[in-house]
Amino acid sequence: MKTLSQLAAALSGASVVGEDVAVSGIRFDSRQVKPGDLFVAMRGIPVPGKTPLDGHDYLAAAIEKGAVAVVIETDRVFDLSVPKLVVKDARIALGALSAEFFDQPSQKLFVAGVTGTNGKTTSALMIDSIARAAGDITGVIGTIGVTINGESSETPGERTTPEAPDLQELLARVVAVGGKSAAMEVASNALTSGRVSGILFDVGIFTNLTQDHLDLHGTMEDYRDAKGLLFTDWADDARAAGKTFTAVINSDDEYGPHYANITRAARRLTCSPSGGRADLSVESLELAVDSLSFTAKTPIGDIPVRLPFGGTFQAANALGAVGYGVARGLSPEVIAAGLASCPPVPGRFQPVSAGQEFAILVDYAHTPDGIENVLKAARPLTPGKLIIVFGCGGDRDNTKRPKMGRLAELFSDIAIVTSDNPRTEDPEKIVEMVLRGFEGDQPCDVRKETDRRKAIALAVSLAQKGDTVVIAGKGHEDYQILGTEKIHFSDVEVATEEVQRG
Repeated sequence: MKTLSQLAAALSGASVVGEDVAVSGIRFDSRQVKPGDLFVAMRGIPVPGKTPLDGHDYLAAAIEKGAVAVVIETDRVFDLSVPKLVVKDARIALGALSAEFFDQPSQKLFVAGVTGTNGKTTSALMIDSIARAAGDITGVIGTIGVTINGESSETPGERTTPEAPDLQELLARVVAVGGKSAAMEVASNALTSGRVSGILFDVGIFTNLTQDHLDLHGTMEDYRDAKGLLFTDWADDARAAGKTFTAVINSDDEYGPHYANITRAARRLTCSPSGGRADLSVESLELAVDSLSFTAKTPIGDIPVRLPFGGTFQAANALGAVGYGVARGLSPEVIAAGLASCPPVPGRFQPVSAGQEFAILVDYAHTPDGIENVLKAARPLTPGKLIIVFGCGGDRDNTKRPKMGRLAELFSDIAIVTSDNPRTEDPEKIVEMVLRGFEGDQPCDVRKETDRRKAIALAVSLAQKGDTVVIAGKGHEDYQILGTEKIHFSDVEVATEEVQRG
């Protein structure tokens, strides 16, 4: 428990109006306030077509539920019955307040943050495996949930990166069990919205940047700049706190050189999965459906990398994880052992074996780059036809839909366009937008089946010995969002059932 004045001391320019009080928790949702909490009145993030909520409109509700103090912004004047902490930006303040409330857990951990469009989950789990091979008690926070020392602790949430109070509490839990390190996925909107304010990173890893989230960022330049904050502002924060921040950057990516140039990291390591000139590179790549091996050329010598799962794109993720190990000063033997023991990531190039004579792969690919990568990775493993089942999510960036269709046409033999998570959009209209990307100049058999189960069943019925069926878009997710309702739906389960139905 902290007092309001103790929490205020963590913020520059903040002022307390009223008496000092003890605070037992921090909340930003008035519905979750409990007696003794500090309520932070945040403004919602503007999204095109939507009116954002404003926490200042819920001050009375929070106080009625027992908030002992509130955080408000300087341009607001309120006559309230509880003490006020006045700040310039409540959203940014939430991160710093949460970090202080939980005794600055990131200062006590070696923290790796992974940002990029694709590959964040796998990279974070590879890093965790390396850290555990080094003997650490660890924590991982990301898309597929939270694990502490290899054991699942939390189920997946609504966001890749949790809100600041939840995030700081999770890091504090890692510290409480003797943890030494943590790896987390850092989403672009987590950087711009202040969710990771108060986190002190030791390593920042950039995987790649391709079209996604333009519904939030508007342009690729804004999306690029949002990701870049990890390598500038958060690098500055780390240095100010006495940490040595290392930037590990995929220089093969179109945007890699930009981040390498702008970073204010104390140390920079570039990575080239294609084997180009960089601090870390790949040599002698060997691929199978369920494994990948290569030699990592690094400043500390050659490291034999053996992964127990496939996908050529995993080489880039693994090389970034190797960069983490180099940044930490770990030995080549520990890095190699950690990657060799990394478990397959659910829904990432995941094989489905139900006795069929053809291959089935379930993958989370839901962007143009993701579709291209998974199809290119599956092609050399496919002596027969390459079949893809995919769709696009509703209420998200719709400009990527025809692009995904075009890439499916270019790199597959049979493309079955279906529904993903339509949310509040009409699935038929989403599918039609995807189909606009097919230009008819490729020998690709295009099918439309909006019902996802029927689409998977169709792919299974078409597949012959030597073919590969890629089911893309949902990966580890075990649900579909139809309207505002979430129903159970697992691509792995459905594919298995349809094969067995026979």
